[in-house]
Amino acid sequence: MEKKIKVAVIGATGAVGQVFMWMLSDHPWFELSYVTASAARVGQEYGKTVHWVMPFEMPESIKTMEVREMSIPQMKESGVKIVFSALPASVAKEAEPMLREAGFYVFSNAAAMRYDSNVPILIPDTNIEQLELIKKQGYPETGFCVTNANCVTTGLAMALAPLRKFGIKTITINSYQSVSGAGYPGLSSFDITDNCIPYIGGEEEKIEKEIKKILSIDPDVYAYTVRVPVMFGHLEVVWLDFDQKVETEDVVKAWAEFHEASDLPSTPAQAVVYSDEPTFPQPKYAFWGTPKGMVVYTGRLKKKNDKIGFVLLVNNIVKGAAGGSIQNAEAFVSRYGLV
Repeated sequence: MEKKIKVAVIGATGAVGQVFMWMLSDHPWFELSYVTASAARVGQEYGKTVHWVMPFEMPESIKTMEVREMSIPQMKESGVKIVFSALPASVAKEAEPMLREAGFYVFSNAAAMRYDSNVPILIPDTNIEQLELIKKQGYPETGFCVTNANCVTTGLAMALAPLRKFGIKTITINSYQSVSGAGYPGLSSFDITDNCIPYIGGEEEKIEKEIKKILSIDPDVYAYTVRVPVMFGHLEVVWLDFDQKVETEDVVKAWAEFHEASDLPSTPAQAVVYSDEPTFPQPKYAFWGTPKGMVVYTGRLKKKNDKIGFVLLVNNIVKGAAGGSIQNAEAFVSRYGLV
């Protein structure tokens, strides 16, 4: 692009906000122009007020950025076109519709608008056609909101998208979710250290609802979600029943062929990577791949009593959160351009 598109990050100091800042710090299409956080941080330099929890150094270019209030007039004055939201759902419920009505193109990690019938739950690799829903929100005359999926659902949808052609009848999924998925500051160390918590409020219902909307399928879904004492990366154990007779070789082939030539900067050359190494994948691989954290890894593939089972790993705060929103914005710019 000859001229970068100016973007804002709202809610920039939380775990997901930090990933937005990191990925946008040197993005080839987007210029990070406006950053917001809580009122107590307004006026401070980002690098001095944020508690950086990422497993790598903070980019120099964002350290001295001023944290500003979420002011629609000031954002417009700054030339912002695209807004990336890392707000909690309770705050996003009020803020994101206002931003949309003000004409901004909002790409959100929050669940607040995710189930509105005219709001896409977008994963460009799997359901790019749902981007058309922005027209039902009034685009191009008005702004719009596009959401990404729940982090677990994102990894699941990526692994299942190439398998839809076999007819997915039932999905059984058990997830083992890292503490970064609870946000920052998240869980008390007294609760999670040397412990696993077999309940994450609302998570199972999100998986059951979202996978059907994203992939346009209607299987029975059986989900359990568990919080585990790992910093990054969600593991998922999946069992599937199909309409057709499916062998493990068919699944490996479908995953290997699940890629397309793409000019989106955040899209990996190979979206789902399988290994038959018996201990693969593990959360310590969460930031593997190019771009880092955007690849879904699969392993432990087996067949038993006509069921296909496997394990997958998704980086919950990159592909499953901020990176997914950035990829959605790239898909929009590539498909429509900016009016």
